[in-house]
Amino acid sequence: MKDAPHARQLAALEARGRLRRLIPRSGRDFASNDYLGFSRDPIIAQSVADAVARGVPVGSGGSRLLRGNAPEHEAVEARAAEFFRTPAALFMANGFAANLAVYGALPQRGDLIVADELIHASAHDGMARSKATTLLARHNDAQSFADIIAAWRREGGKGCVWIGVETLYSMDGDMAPLAELTAIAARHDAMLLLDEAHGTGVFGPGGRGLSAGLDGADNVVTLHTCGKAMGVEGALVCGPRLYIDYLVNRARPFIYSTAPSPLMAVAVGAAIDRIERADNRRDRLSVIRQDAAEAICQPLGLPRPRSQIIPVILGDDKRAMATAQTLQEAGFDVRGIRPPTVPAGTARLRISLTLNVGRPDVHALGDALRQALR
Repeated sequence: MKDAPHARQLAALEARGRLRRLIPRSGRDFASNDYLGFSRDPIIAQSVADAVARGVPVGSGGSRLLRGNAPEHEAVEARAAEFFRTPAALFMANGFAANLAVYGALPQRGDLIVADELIHASAHDGMARSKATTLLARHNDAQSFADIIAAWRREGGKGCVWIGVETLYSMDGDMAPLAELTAIAARHDAMLLLDEAHGTGVFGPGGRGLSAGLDGADNVVTLHTCGKAMGVEGALVCGPRLYIDYLVNRARPFIYSTAPSPLMAVAVGAAIDRIERADNRRDRLSVIRQDAAEAICQPLGLPRPRSQIIPVILGDDKRAMATAQTLQEAGFDVRGIRPPTVPAGTARLRISLTLNVGRPDVHALGDALRQALR
């Protein structure tokens, strides 16, 4: 086994400081995506307990197209469509599966997908399955998207254009230029695929995300994952009924997957109710972000954060991981992020601000971080 290619590849990863290991959660939470602290919410938990008491099953028993389609799945889809103000919604197991489904099924042969170069890995995997042409635009550069589309048209491209972005980027904490991209989509009769994974719950009226106001448009498909600010699990693909019906018929990650637990559908419905009424939590998170600007970003010469995600780019893989370990030993759960998750030469600490910590914790992390980087 020592000579197996798997062993050699793992040894090479370790030598480069890129070997991944599972480590238990411990210390103050600056790593999770539980931005509003809803993962332990007693109201959401009670909704699940009540569902168990009235006989809702733990398992679905099959795919949605077999016997796995429970009333709870349909109820949460109706609630999501109402909340996100979209014609239809489809509940899936997680955001990765949802991006595989959306990118792999909706764009057709002869179409063009133009995606931001830093879009989620799941979108890249979905594009790899697509029959459409796929091109990458420079990160958050609306003109790059426009130039790529124009060049494709000049070269004879006649199909539909699909513009794919994250509204809030998970490793950089910056936001897509949605106004400019919406205008480009209008000029080119293009579709917008908007991944709201890190925007849902935190931004927009009622936590509907950075794309709030666009959800009902006939050229917009949005993805709202449930395992981040909503504190539960799963993903909701929202958009025109035509595309939701098409996913049910053509998206392999939906057709051939066992349906999510009906209990999780209940939890997602309760979580939607909670984020809709969570303005106070969003305000508290904004205050914590301001504290982080003063305690972390300003001393390190970083720009003020526009979101709850703060990247501290260190460049070298081993340095990023060693610094993360130092912070973990000091009681702060901060994780190092290395290529290929981020571009080569941009290994970093990803500091995630959540309501699982308080303002004193942010200032303490700032002190520990400056000490670790000396």
